[in-house]
Amino acid sequence: MPLKFGLAIMNDFPPDAVPADRVAAMREQVRAARDAGISSVWVLQHYLGNMPTLQPVPILSALAQDAGEMTLGTNMFILPLHHPVQVAEDFATLDHITGGRAVAGFGMGYRENEFDSFGVPMDQRVGRFEESVSLIRQLWSGERVTFEGSHYSVRDQHISLRPVQPGGPQIWIGAGPHKKGAQRAARLGDAWIVPPHVTPEKLEVVLGHYQAERERLGRGPSELVVRRELLLDHDADRARALGIRYRGALTRKYAEFNAPEKGDNYRHLATEQAAAEVADSSYLFTDPEGAVRALKDLERQGLTYIVLRAQWYDTPQEQVLATLELFRNEVLPAFR
Repeated sequence: MPLKFGLAIMNDFPPDAVPADRVAAMREQVRAARDAGISSVWVLQHYLGNMPTLQPVPILSALAQDAGEMTLGTNMFILPLHHPVQVAEDFATLDHITGGRAVAGFGMGYRENEFDSFGVPMDQRVGRFEESVSLIRQLWSGERVTFEGSHYSVRDQHISLRPVQPGGPQIWIGAGPHKKGAQRAARLGDAWIVPPHVTPEKLEVVLGHYQAERERLGRGPSELVVRRELLLDHDADRARALGIRYRGALTRKYAEFNAPEKGDNYRHLATEQAAAEVADSSYLFTDPEGAVRALKDLERQGLTYIVLRAQWYDTPQEQVLATLELFRNEVLPAFR
């Protein structure tokens, strides 16, 4: 099977941006990705942040017509902040709007201000996450459900809106690039989306943990998914400089928030030196030939699905479209 690609569309914007003015550009990017042969579109979630953010399920619903036959997914929806009954109904709705092409990407979240404001203790993240996944899957079956957990309970109820996809959308897990995160994703999810800053060397280690846990549980193979940042130019040095500039601006904004542990936040990536190091080791800020080489290396590692992001903070629309054009014309043919 050929390597598959998704595109993460920017849905969090610089503080002075008016997101209503950006929706047309988002639609244009989705159409460009569709025409480039990219398989899926992804958007993120945050609340109460320092960047105006369009919430994922409504904006994916709005983009569905532009996406055509593409899959639409969340990367990531902060599951512990929501009641699983609401999540089950909302994603079932998205599944109907998209004609059965929704993917529920669920993450645990990491920003303390979000959890404080929702009244959810940070130390309940894991328990709420795991109960929610279990209850959502049961509801999506369409059968009557009785569920008694530490955080949620449902007594002899069934979902009114059974998803289009039998059993509901696939659940792709967002988890930190460490052994516990890999094992949690293997146990709960249909796939694991590995964060973009993970080096190829560490990627091999954590995917080993993930695959070993799936084998131990008898769950069989899944898509092996990693995110990668992408900016293409025929001048590789220019691509690197622009990518570090635009991605670095976003990293610095994200780093303003507290998180319970280093692996969950962006502060360790926010210095100029760290930004350059992670860009050189993990991101695709390069020319088309360099992107093909890096993606071929990921394919040889066993990766089957790459979710690309081509816009951060103040990246101009023209740059995004130029990257997608080069990807379509000079990168994608190497994988077809």
